[in-house]
Amino acid sequence: MSEAQPHQGSPHLRSRAEGLAAALPPLLAQAEHLASTVLLGEHGRRRAGMGDEFWQYRHIAPGDEAREIDWRRSAKSDVHFIRQKEWQAAQSVVIWVDGSQSMRFSGDRNRPAKADRARLLALALSVLLVRGGERVGLSNIGAPPRSGQLQLVRIAEALTESLSDEDYGTPETPGLPSHARAVFISDFMGDMAGVEAALAKAADRDVRGALFQILDPVEEAFPFDGRTIFQSMGGTLEHETLKAGDLKQRYLERLAERKDRLEQLSRVSGWLYGCHHTGDSAQAALLWLYGALERAR
Repeated sequence: MSEAQPHQGSPHLRSRAEGLAAALPPLLAQAEHLASTVLLGEHGRRRAGMGDEFWQYRHIAPGDEAREIDWRRSAKSDVHFIRQKEWQAAQSVVIWVDGSQSMRFSGDRNRPAKADRARLLALALSVLLVRGGERVGLSNIGAPPRSGQLQLVRIAEALTESLSDEDYGTPETPGLPSHARAVFISDFMGDMAGVEAALAKAADRDVRGALFQILDPVEEAFPFDGRTIFQSMGGTLEHETLKAGDLKQRYLERLAERKDRLEQLSRVSGWLYGCHHTGDSAQAALLWLYGALERAR
């Protein structure tokens, strides 16, 4: 009997993935290393839903139906308990990473640019989601969320593409799957109308998730004084002043107002809002993002 020949598709697919990965070692390696610092449970991102495996008991809450009550467990207490089972279907997660010129900013050569931190977190989060059995995708890839190592290579490849020519970014939501989860990562320094429109579209599709704002510490502190020329990263906006220090209080108030607006929009939409500074730990940011997808449901 002749020896069985291996399927030709698998080696080809593997060589393609390895070839793509070979051109992306820095970002891919950093993301894998960052993801390895987060310990996953046996079932990844656990949540309640339709399944066969018991997860936990919880107190009955308004909106729960009587048929969901576990009467045996409730008989041992003065309150009623709901028996929750773990959701076993793979969840689709769509990530949008702001690729505008404003994300190139760094207030210190020893700190990463906002874009670098955003791309690292997006890819590391993708690694964690794929390891947990989820499907993940970037909103600008133009393909539905998928699982598997090759999808991580696709995401890494897309994230390493050059930034756009726009000064500020607007969340992109083409083909957003219904009932999915989403993460928008940006400095959110542009027109808030675009954020509001994206969240409204997500709400129409019953999509929840997280707005994650990335700022450089300089953008929080405004350490400018005297004659200063402020220029957008794309060079299309410019403002010169002889007394930059006089602008500090007004700037900080407007920044606080923007943060409050993002938090309010998130709350109304059933999303979560988080803010991260590029001078802080990337691991802490990744943990927050990973946990936010569990809480935003």
